[in-house]
Amino acid sequence: MAVSLFYSSRSIQHQEKGSSTVGNILNVKHLSKNYQNITAVRDISLAVEAGEIVGLLGPNGAGKTTTISMILGILEPSSGSIEIMGRSMAGHADAIAGDINFSAVYTQIPPNLTVLQNLKIFGLLYTVPGLAEKIEALLEEFDLQKFRNTKAGVLSSGEMSRLNLAKALINTPKLLLLDEPTASLDPSVAEDIREKIRSYAAKTGAAVVWTSHNMNEIEKMCTKVFFLSRGKILLVGDPKTLPGENGKKTLEELFIAIAREPLSTNQ
Repeated sequence: MAVSLFYSSRSIQHQEKGSSTVGNILNVKHLSKNYQNITAVRDISLAVEAGEIVGLLGPNGAGKTTTISMILGILEPSSGSIEIMGRSMAGHADAIAGDINFSAVYTQIPPNLTVLQNLKIFGLLYTVPGLAEKIEALLEEFDLQKFRNTKAGVLSSGEMSRLNLAKALINTPKLLLLDEPTASLDPSVAEDIREKIRSYAAKTGAAVVWTSHNMNEIEKMCTKVFFLSRGKILLVGDPKTLPGENGKKTLEELFIAIAREPLSTNQ
């Protein structure tokens, strides 16, 4: 797929220019992560505006989880910078932590605690004001009232996904990071989760970074996608038009082509 290298250069230049825009929730500039002789993420730049839902796509091992971990402050970058709401993670990680949250279907929630206890603990960790009222609102929003005293370990996958998302919204984050949030869910539950995330971003102006291998979901949810391969951004664009611009019929075809694209270590 020869056009990928052209788009890589043009897209990264676009993102570097855009990442200085006032009003972006997330600005990532020249971010890299090295493990001895392995480069997991190499010189990526991206920006996400308020209210925007963007997709971070790529095959397993592309660097998506490493990138998310650096944005969350779990991993320290080898080089580059991360700014959230105009503040650098390098010097304000503790202050920024209250403005971000994360959810994934594989997120571990204490199984022996009830739904109510889990939400209370996470709320206390974020020092959420008016916590009792916030919890009641989330229980209603995610249809969890009848499970308030049910231990998390006996919830169905759909119920656990709703609890995971309620937990991720407990602090009303301005940056929400979602790693495969609807994986393994039946279509009706997955659509409900997607609608709640879409509504949250629209109402609060939060920025959302979404990773998924479901290309239909990405087309529905995201206005922009970043394709990663071997730790480097190869393509950036609108998921509805990007396939045609690169000679492919669907986003899934484009995903497969990028996954198979060799990447020179000199790029």
